[in-house]
Amino acid sequence: MTAQIVAPKERKVAQKRIALTGNHAVALAVKMARAEVIAAYPITPQTPVVEKLAEYVNNGELDAEFIPVESEHSAMSAVIGASAMGARTFTETSSQGLGHMYENLPIAVGMRLPIVMGMAVRTYSAPINVWGDYSDVMSMRELGWIIYIAQNAQEAFDTVIQAYRVAEDSRVHLPAVVAYDGFWTSHVLQPLDVPEDEEEVMRYAPITRSWVKLDVDNPAQLGAVGTPEWYWEIRWQAVEALRASLKVIQEADEEYGKVFGRSYGLLTPYRLEDAELAIVAYGSIFGLVKKVVDRLRREGVRAGALRLRVIRPWPGDMFKKLLEHVDKVAVIDRAINHGGPLYGPMAVEIAATIQKPVYNVLATIGMRAIDSDMIYDAVVKIHRGLWVPNTPYTVGLRGYE
Repeated sequence: MTAQIVAPKERKVAQKRIALTGNHAVALAVKMARAEVIAAYPITPQTPVVEKLAEYVNNGELDAEFIPVESEHSAMSAVIGASAMGARTFTETSSQGLGHMYENLPIAVGMRLPIVMGMAVRTYSAPINVWGDYSDVMSMRELGWIIYIAQNAQEAFDTVIQAYRVAEDSRVHLPAVVAYDGFWTSHVLQPLDVPEDEEEVMRYAPITRSWVKLDVDNPAQLGAVGTPEWYWEIRWQAVEALRASLKVIQEADEEYGKVFGRSYGLLTPYRLEDAELAIVAYGSIFGLVKKVVDRLRREGVRAGALRLRVIRPWPGDMFKKLLEHVDKVAVIDRAINHGGPLYGPMAVEIAATIQKPVYNVLATIGMRAIDSDMIYDAVVKIHRGLWVPNTPYTVGLRGYE
């Protein structure tokens, strides 16, 4: 087994500020991380990522094999095969594209392949909707992938690089997905700090090739039949690796901060220390949530907020610590948990973790517009006792608020 990556000493590298959309920021991160095999099928709103990567390869800026496959199922098949041969790989998808590659997603986990995938999130059809909510990535929670959710273009760029570092660590060897808002992040031009010397990215995240891979000189089989006598033990290794990756994710994030000056943690608290009411959210709307917290503070309400950045592995102990003193917890979900005990997937998991009722707020479904006033109205009702725990508050849904 190859040794684990040694943490760099603290040193800040020279960086330059540019402007890119979230999609192009992800493509640039993949380029700087020197992915060697890229396979993808275009689907809105992720298409500009793979278009830009194809351009990098065509122009000779990235020495990689770009495979323009006929479907998302083939895209995941291709990167599974390439990763099994030891290549650093990348793919990107959204919505129905994720659904089409779904058969192969758990295979990447069971074969312990460090594939990195980007996802400009988009709601599932029908009706056909190309706009962004988190229906797609939330459907991956039980498969064994590491799941990041980035707030903006800068974090998406940084997190893709961190994902390679984590996925290829010898303590992990699991695939990772970096999700970010379709359109609100993927297509919006934002400021971006990037290293002037691309070699700094490779110093931080060198290709380890430490995972089990095929060797033509020593033939073997990966992903063979797992009979009842062996399947559970083999799969449980992936379960434990995902749980143990929590520490590796934290280490990689802290070390990234030492080198590049930016770190994000597993969860991002805001004015939470003395909060009596907490708003939990994820993705690009966290800026609106912080604005609501500041407004409530000015009105004398001890409000705070918490942003989810890593939802797999689940940072349960950190949740308990950060929210143990909070009386009321409002969870803004951006996907629907059909038929579940609560109407949003993160509300279910947070309620189970902190062992207290939560106020479930649904928002941006199908990318329905939202602003800070709408969040404020929901939270004020919760604060005043005008909304019942464990029932949904639907922000912007006509006729149901």
